[in-house]
Amino acid sequence: MFKKYNIIVVGGGHAGCEAAAAAANLGSSVLLVTMNMGTIAQMSCNPAMGGVAKGQIVREIDAMGGYSGIIADKTTIQFRMLNRSKGPAMWSPRTQNDRMRFAEEWRLQLEALPNVDMWQDTVREIIVKNGRAAGVVTSLGMSIESDAVVLTNGTFLNGIIHIGEKRFGGGRTGEKAATGLTEQLITLGFEAGRMKTGTPPRVDGRSLDYSKMEEQWGDSERGRFSFTDVPLPTEQRCCWITYTNEQVHETLKEGFEKSPMFTGRIKGLGPRYCPSIEDKINRFAERDRHQIFVEPEGWKTVEIYVNGFSTSLPEDVQQRALRQIPGFENAKMYRPGYAIEYDYFPPMQLDLTLETHRIKHLFFAGQINGTTGYEEAASQGLIAGINAHQRINDGHELILKRSESYIGVLIDDLVTKGTEEPYRMFTSRAEHRLLLRQDNADARLTPIAHKLGLVSDERLDRVKQKVEAADKLVAYMRDNAIGPDTLNPILHRVQSSPVTQKTRLFQILTRPQVGIYDLAMADTALADLINRSDREVVEQAEIKVKYDSYFEKEMEIVNKMRKMEDQEINPDFDYTALVSLSKEAREKLIKVKPRTLGQASRISGVSPSDISVLMIHMG
Repeated sequence: MFKKYNIIVVGGGHAGCEAAAAAANLGSSVLLVTMNMGTIAQMSCNPAMGGVAKGQIVREIDAMGGYSGIIADKTTIQFRMLNRSKGPAMWSPRTQNDRMRFAEEWRLQLEALPNVDMWQDTVREIIVKNGRAAGVVTSLGMSIESDAVVLTNGTFLNGIIHIGEKRFGGGRTGEKAATGLTEQLITLGFEAGRMKTGTPPRVDGRSLDYSKMEEQWGDSERGRFSFTDVPLPTEQRCCWITYTNEQVHETLKEGFEKSPMFTGRIKGLGPRYCPSIEDKINRFAERDRHQIFVEPEGWKTVEIYVNGFSTSLPEDVQQRALRQIPGFENAKMYRPGYAIEYDYFPPMQLDLTLETHRIKHLFFAGQINGTTGYEEAASQGLIAGINAHQRINDGHELILKRSESYIGVLIDDLVTKGTEEPYRMFTSRAEHRLLLRQDNADARLTPIAHKLGLVSDERLDRVKQKVEAADKLVAYMRDNAIGPDTLNPILHRVQSSPVTQKTRLFQILTRPQVGIYDLAMADTALADLINRSDREVVEQAEIKVKYDSYFEKEMEIVNKMRKMEDQEINPDFDYTALVSLSKEAREKLIKVKPRTLGQASRISGVSPSDISVLMIHMG
């Protein structure tokens, strides 16, 4: 019935969609196997993309030829650039999205790729031949052969849903769990663990009183994720903010004795940075209120996502507590919040390509690796799909460095340090975040994607033109000065100290109070250059000037580390032969199998003296 495919992708979530698309666009024949064709790219939790650090990841996916940014732009109902009051390293784009249209657009995008086939079924087993993944066996008894397999199972592996004292199998509300695969992988020598995540109740927006809430509109000057010219919706929808109170907390506490989290029925660890409402009340007992974001699920639906109220308490407790929140007095609940517990595989069992150590041509991506979030999953899917294609075609593998992308930081963290709780990306995890801004993701990564064959010559040319245009603006400001008579009135207006002689525009722009548009008022040639440039070009030129000295220092650090990052370690290196290594270092190095000295230096338990031993042995 089935031909042999180059790559089989298991799971139709965000990781699976990006993996299938990337491999197909590189030329592989791909079969995407998903349990439900109607929930491809489902936003299982909040209907939003991006946010702090996550927005940078979406822009990086787009720069690499992925589709998450394009789909998010097409289906956005509100756009906001977070952290505008901070430096550009912290600026993070975020969209509120139409949940149903997001899934629909992803489905249509996959159907438009001629190299992608789809099959609705559950994978229960990986076919392994001579230590390599060679296909899958489904619950219908179908044996489908392939050259490589990418697992993106999300929360479905032996998933258990908890609502109060009730528990039942499921990978998502209304969908069954996947069984058999974990057990097979364990027999093959893989280590597995349990994790937990949760979601809040959904309510009928017609039953809410928005007059008691704070309005939260998107940016008036619309931004986007994709570096392409995807048409954006012309309007935006409002979101709202309200707060819990002590009465809400007291009602929720009444259900604590039936909470699966507090009674120990849930064994897996939940996300530290996205705790349930009962966890927040317990951990932050001194706080008398918590913020609730009231987010529409789409353009036309009345369904509302109650962000900040994730819970697994009994449904009657959820309903009573909700109705004590201002604006929710008459709230009608569509479905209760719940917690879900599922299997994952600690990611130190993977290579930096996301291929497993134990089984060749088998790749893991997404929540199966212990991450949380659509963006983290999608980026792993992209890299797994690329590397699966490269692996079976003897191509050069793609490993993004920590100094060139958030995706590189994410994968290096997972593979090198592992995780025992759901991993979420933050800007603080990236030591070179000033270089990894959302505005320059295309300049950093599109040349890499073009070399692979994921983006066109035309798109690369656009990136080059953008960089050249920004550099031209910077060069003009370096080369041209302006006198005090023209400049001082503008400096006075922005409350910056006056100058006494002709001063270069570049030097003036480094002042925190002065913006590039302020200087344009004093220099007509600069104003003309700005008027002929795109907004992103002008913004990037301003950032380059204001943070020039910081960029230089950051690049010095990167260049110092590059020797260790470029010093490769043979994958068959015999660490047992080095008696000078500490016992813990030897065990960790054998387990992780680091690619470079730089990666080895980041492994927990490997000391600087252990690295010195390695360096001496490697000459």
